[in-house]
Amino acid sequence: MSGVRSVGVVGLGYIGLPTSVVFADHGVDIIGIDVNPASVDSINRGEPHIVEPQLDVLLRKVVESGKLRATLTAEAADAFIIAVPTPFRENHEPDLAYIEAAVRSIAPVLAKGNLVVLESTAPVGATDRMSEWLAASRPDLTFPHQAGEASDIRVAHCPERVLPGQILRELVENDRIIGGLTPKCAQAASDLYRVFVRGQIKLTDARTAEMAKLTENAFRDVNIAFANELSVICDGLGIDVWELIGLANLHPRVNILNPGPGVGGHCIAVDPWFIVAADRQNSRLIQAARAVNDGKPHFVADKVKQAAAKFARPVVACLGLAYKANVDDLRESPAVDIVHMLATQKVGELLVVEPHVDALPASLQALDLQLTTYANAVERADIVLLLVDHAQFMAGDRALLKDKVVIDTRGVL
Repeated sequence: MSGVRSVGVVGLGYIGLPTSVVFADHGVDIIGIDVNPASVDSINRGEPHIVEPQLDVLLRKVVESGKLRATLTAEAADAFIIAVPTPFRENHEPDLAYIEAAVRSIAPVLAKGNLVVLESTAPVGATDRMSEWLAASRPDLTFPHQAGEASDIRVAHCPERVLPGQILRELVENDRIIGGLTPKCAQAASDLYRVFVRGQIKLTDARTAEMAKLTENAFRDVNIAFANELSVICDGLGIDVWELIGLANLHPRVNILNPGPGVGGHCIAVDPWFIVAADRQNSRLIQAARAVNDGKPHFVADKVKQAAAKFARPVVACLGLAYKANVDDLRESPAVDIVHMLATQKVGELLVVEPHVDALPASLQALDLQLTTYANAVERADIVLLLVDHAQFMAGDRALLKDKVVIDTRGVL
């Protein structure tokens, strides 16, 4: 087991909280740090503020055992993990403000021998920047970009690689990539993660580790774009795209992904832009894929408008707002964008169903939309728009759809 006895985790969201819980369950004392008082209070009661299978049970266990507690301010620890959001600005340039704020929050409590790991998905060079920010705040300590292997503080990047809905299992079982600013930095981080990781741990330099995570998500984005582009073409040709893909995938060397209403989440819809920002001239395919996937919600909205034109006062059931099935994560969700478009264009009465959230996002509340139940929405609707294939929707009575116009963006109805 690693010599690290305590870890401060900055950012207790979809990655930081499950990571904290798993470390704590393996005997490490965790100090969870977050800027949201409500999240801190909820976690200290043993109640997660995010939806993830089994997270509630495990969080309650480690809080009651005293292995995990949350706080608003950083405290001394043997190691620190930064797991905060990395959005992009309106021009698709990476925004590192959250990382910088997290780094500056832990700088005052750093001590010689500490390890600082960036888990947030970040553009190439972010880990170097992190070391520089720390050095500016703590001139009494040395950092890898200054003193190499002899530095007082070790700095590394270990990108998360988990799937929402399966995070607790994949944190333990998945292989991990760790990139250090020096080989000793990488090894120190490897020793830390080996506390619970059963998969392989591959060591490299920080810039390669940063690019590896971006590459994984850009690869998926490009392949989803191919499927989404096919779906638009097939719609115009009167071909069932899901049947087509099923047939094409019978070829032993073809594996086309499924189309959808667009691409969402904080990874695939965001990370490719970090590669583009690094080299706009040579990232033409990645940019084209982003354009296809960002354009798909407009295509779906247009399909609904065409169907709505056949009714005097159309009622549209919008099923799902999350970016993928069976989660409560609305970040970058194309479903939210589609509902917003339909509302602003006054396509009809919209009945919004999202069983995994208690309230609509502010952008939809501002349009006077409200959540309703699946049964009410489907019963009243002229048009049923399936945006997310939640299990609740899949279990619904298909007979209720018999006399409805069904627009299925997931190919499951």
